[in-house]
Amino acid sequence: MYKLTIDGLHKSYGDNKVLKGVSLKASSGDVICLIGASGSGKSTFLRCINFLEQPNDGAMSLDGKQVRMVSDKDGMRVADPDELQRIRTRLAMVFQHFNLWAHMTVLENITMAPRRVLGVPKAEAEARARKYLEKVGLPERVADQYPAFLSGGQQQRV
Repeated sequence: MYKLTIDGLHKSYGDNKVLKGVSLKASSGDVICLIGASGSGKSTFLRCINFLEQPNDGAMSLDGKQVRMVSDKDGMRVADPDELQRIRTRLAMVFQHFNLWAHMTVLENITMAPRRVLGVPKAEAEARARKYLEKVGLPERVADQYPAFLSGGQQQRV
């Protein structure tokens, strides 16, 4: 059984058809890299998988369960908000932009999602974040810095 199955995903912006029936099968633990020319739809595909963008057509299964979707004027969306949260907590994706909040420290940036989405207590989220920073080779002092004071490589690792 695949962890994630995408079948025939379509996404258009007006007359511009960005995704034309894209499919993917991924097992748990797979690391998948999307390679293509600028503007070929790589980021759009990732955003549609996580429903940050609404696909126009297609099907998705997560952990062998079909994701129920409904159509509206903007495309397809997950029918149940709880299911959407489950999808987003089960998938890990790395985007090409750092998207760090400039007004928050590194530690605050890292702990925001686990605390808000998963309900992880602050102390536990911070302890995990510090371990992750150590794991990617960032010194302890980086945790209290703001993104503007980090190098591009440091921002990428955060």
